[in-house]
Amino acid sequence: MRTRRFGLDLGLTAKVRDAEISLDYVLVRVPGASKTNTGLVPLVSFRADWQLGPRLGLVLDGDALGVPQGRAEDVMAALRIGFGDRVDARVGYRVLEGGSDVDEVYGFALFHYVVAGITLWL
Repeated sequence: MRTRRFGLDLGLTAKVRDAEISLDYVLVRVPGASKTNTGLVPLVSFRADWQLGPRLGLVLDGDALGVPQGRAEDVMAALRIGFGDRVDARVGYRVLEGGSDVDEVYGFALFHYVVAGITLWL
């Protein structure tokens, strides 16, 4: 059983991005209509954990950063339920979003997930 009421962790994440944008027409790639880019994207990592009761909590966990050229977010909000001292289950919502807005490329993507998981404390 957890004894802290609130916990906050902050850190850094190094995301390696390998991106390609191309133009295809009816299953044929258009020659010269492709741009690739590989790079390192630094993100701020965070986790907030609120203990609501003896076996119940809320978790906000993610990596995110925005700059004038673009942004990246991968954030989860979940309800955490304790099953004994060594097992936690969680169910929640996750959003993954990001992209770039520069002279050569404009592209963004947004994904939504329902998430569930189990943590075993060894």
